[in-house]
Amino acid sequence: MRDAPDSSALSATAPRALWRVLAPWLALILFLGVPPFVWPQSWLLAYLAQTAAMIVFALSYNLLLGETGLLSFGHAAYSGLGALVAAQLFNRIGVPLVLLPLVGGIGGALCGVLFGFISTRRAGTAFAMITLGLGELVAAAAWTLPDWFGGEAGVAIDRASGAQWAGWSFGPAREAYALIAVWCLLACAALFALSRTPFMRLANAVRDNPVRAAAIGCYPRRIRYGVVVVSAFFAGISGTLALINVELVSTESVGMMRSGAVLIATVIGGTAAFFGPVAGAVVLTFFSVAVASVTRAWLFYLGLFFIVVVVMSPDGLAGFVQRHTARVAAYGWRRCRVAYLWGAAAALLWTAAVVLAMQWAYAAQFGADDGAAWVGMGALTGMGASPLALAILLLAALGGLSAHYAIRAQAHLAAMRSSATHSAGDAR
Repeated sequence: MRDAPDSSALSATAPRALWRVLAPWLALILFLGVPPFVWPQSWLLAYLAQTAAMIVFALSYNLLLGETGLLSFGHAAYSGLGALVAAQLFNRIGVPLVLLPLVGGIGGALCGVLFGFISTRRAGTAFAMITLGLGELVAAAAWTLPDWFGGEAGVAIDRASGAQWAGWSFGPAREAYALIAVWCLLACAALFALSRTPFMRLANAVRDNPVRAAAIGCYPRRIRYGVVVVSAFFAGISGTLALINVELVSTESVGMMRSGAVLIATVIGGTAAFFGPVAGAVVLTFFSVAVASVTRAWLFYLGLFFIVVVVMSPDGLAGFVQRHTARVAAYGWRRCRVAYLWGAAAALLWTAAVVLAMQWAYAAQFGADDGAAWVGMGALTGMGASPLALAILLLAALGGLSAHYAIRAQAHLAAMRSSATHSAGDAR
């Protein structure tokens, strides 16, 4: 007969579980709300606004990829077309800027009603190819219909020209960012609530086993169609948030580059956890804004980071954090710190070697002003190839040695776990 659970253990577990639920929300609120008050620079507000728009965009995409198992190569069409509808209505009718993301969401959903009816007739690879074709059609139409899409110049808005709200004109960057941040949090909350509904459980069933889902009375195509429309709605919101930030929607907003960017962000963060795409959006924006501002090799670094994440942690950064959090909870930080310290040293050394090699290559190809000076290589380039090659090899060798000790420390943890399991079995 099993013993009743200890009430003190239950009372200690409940706050810990509550903290695990609230911690990501608190981190997101602090990330969006604290920096503008600490350092209210215009470039920082623009960076945070771009990150907020990408967060909503990645979460909307995860409704397809993570929740329903639909790989889409044309998700930017909903985002760009929703923003385009919002821009046209803002310029012609004068929709209040506060409600403009909702207008863009409705525009994206209407596009989802049309495109989803075509794309959801098939699933799997066929769905991906159909969305690729639809995305290319929209990108081509953006150039052939300049009266609607604005041609090469795009469609611009003046966010300060609309009606004021509570004395705010939204002309200053700080006021515009506040609106974007609030809409980002509202969209995240709505998506989180949606992910807990029976409708999304049906979407998960269609993702895992559509035949069995159909056998119990569910219509897989209808579920996919509904998810596409809902995902397009939130994609339209994200596109409108980007429109409010830069006051322009261009043909690039519906292009394949943006569809590929949201796919990369979602996979980097992880599709199995709700906040995985949020982490991926933050990482992608960091590479495309912060890293791109100091080196033209940022696409190489992003691609390399993407490959490392997919190979080392197929479930993304969220899965990586969950696994290692569980490990620390099981063994304690003191037992795990050796492995983590050696692993961090290996990662830093290898990163330094790769950055040194790439910046050296770019400096040799494009000149020292195109990416070498920021790592202090301006003086090193005059020393010739041998010292730099020696430094790169030394960093790589030290990184390999650190990785060796990290693997040994992890093997020691695995041996401890195995011995503990055997001891528990003998005790029974």
